[in-house]
Amino acid sequence: MAFPEIEKGTGGNTVRIKRQLSEMAIGHGAAGRWPEAADTNRKILEFGPDPEAENRLAKSLWEMGELGDAREHYQIALALDPTNRIAERNIERLRALMTEAGDKTAAPDKAEKASVAIFVEETGKTGFAMLTDLASPRLLAHVNPGDAVELIPEGNRLFAEANGQRIGIVEPRVAARLLKLLADGNKYSAGITSLGDRDVRIVIREIFQDPRNYGKVSFPTAARSSDLRPYTKGTLLREEELMEEELEDDDEDDEIQDLDRVLPAEVTGEEAFEDDVDEVEEP
Repeated sequence: MAFPEIEKGTGGNTVRIKRQLSEMAIGHGAAGRWPEAADTNRKILEFGPDPEAENRLAKSLWEMGELGDAREHYQIALALDPTNRIAERNIERLRALMTEAGDKTAAPDKAEKASVAIFVEETGKTGFAMLTDLASPRLLAHVNPGDAVELIPEGNRLFAEANGQRIGIVEPRVAARLLKLLADGNKYSAGITSLGDRDVRIVIREIFQDPRNYGKVSFPTAARSSDLRPYTKGTLLREEELMEEELEDDDEDDEIQDLDRVLPAEVTGEEAFEDDVDEVEEP
């Protein structure tokens, strides 16, 4: 892959060139063009060590089915930055996948992504929940922040499915209210914001209120700003980002970056690619 305009830059232009390349890499990842994303991040690494570029390269390789190479680059990122939670989390996720599938797999089917709209906070209509009774780490390694979640009521429990796989049960404190509203006709959409082998967090948004539920608020307690965050460019590319993202900058978010992760609004585009998430662009 050629970079004709960028290759002309030298000396004091290095920072600008790397910024341009990072934006290109994020754009390629957001569009699901993983070979181009990998090439662009390799170009960035020609300038010297860069943990963010290593994370993005690892994500690209993962999406291309190159699990062994992806893990190697996450390990390099972690060696460069021992506090790199994105790399640490994804090394563990890849370990689970590689135990099952080996160093390489076929490129994964494109996962269904949640609508951007559900990640934008709206008082009373948007909330978040942790999942309990999680699926195995191997199964969870196949889903990422930003993936759509289907909520399935069964008796007094509200199950969560992603990419056709049951990944857990919505925590009781949230499920109890939603089950009543669902029974009376409300509809909800949901998506993964962060995940690990021991915790998964989802965001839930009311998308239809049945007239029978007029005046009933789906999420009575206003959500904290740290729990519900708007998208930024490339947000879901932080693995697991995003990814998620992770993806998350607080202690309770022990995975996903990318699309590994819903990120705070102040996160930059380059950081946003780190944690997996995937091909959602800024609306």
